[in-house]
Amino acid sequence: MTLPSVFRKRRGDGTALVDDLSFLIRESADVYHAQADKFLSSHQLAEFRHNPLLFHKKQAGLVKDEDRPAYFIGRAAHVLILEGRKVYEHQYTFGGPVNPKTGEPFGNRTKAFQEWADAQGKPVLPDEQAALIEKLNSAVQDHKHAAALLAAGVAEGVVHAEYCGAACQARLDWLNPERGIVDLKSCDNLDWLQTDARNYGYAHQLAFYRALVAGVVGSILPVYLIAVEKREPFRCGVWRMGENVLGIAQKDNEDAIARLKDCRKRDHWPTGYEEIRDFDWL
Repeated sequence: MTLPSVFRKRRGDGTALVDDLSFLIRESADVYHAQADKFLSSHQLAEFRHNPLLFHKKQAGLVKDEDRPAYFIGRAAHVLILEGRKVYEHQYTFGGPVNPKTGEPFGNRTKAFQEWADAQGKPVLPDEQAALIEKLNSAVQDHKHAAALLAAGVAEGVVHAEYCGAACQARLDWLNPERGIVDLKSCDNLDWLQTDARNYGYAHQLAFYRALVAGVVGSILPVYLIAVEKREPFRCGVWRMGENVLGIAQKDNEDAIARLKDCRKRDHWPTGYEEIRDFDWL
């Protein structure tokens, strides 16, 4: 697929891919998500691609996103790995109250733990969750290529840009001015990472990020994916996203934005199952 001219520019002088990172906005995740009604994100676009009606209901506030325990651990791991220990320890409380009768910590499902957690004023990571996050951090730091990608750059920077006539935003895990865009994922098994990537639309997410950054800086950046296992042996791997894969995903995204604009114009939100389908496989 032929990319727009802005995507064909590359630096060949050996200097940084991005000279000035001041276009990145530093804002909290809460502020970022609060602007979902004004800016289209990769998550919203993915939802629209799969289910326009559900996308519309969420936009209207009729359906809320589910916040699963795995998401909570993943967010905390991102803070430690990408933003550092100082930020991590500022944003989270650790441990929990101890049962005076047994000398052991109360379970995180008990009333005593919940009352203690509510009084902390910020999210609480029980000891076992905090220990898991430390292992994820160590695995990433011990991987030479992952550590090199994260050795310089900006964590959790937000970019706003108009893309295909739509106001869009992206919160980048990491932007390394000399290496490009870096995204961090946790998974159960690295052997299934590329299957997970297809199932969860990682290429579409990263193609969206790449397009927004390119619209601002005027050049296409390489895109890397760091993945780390959430169980023994806590392997970490690094992938460079292929140009062909990102190009196909970019085309899918742009087609989806065009459909989204049409749905908004007509106020028509299909399910994708309006017609009879053939069931012809086992």
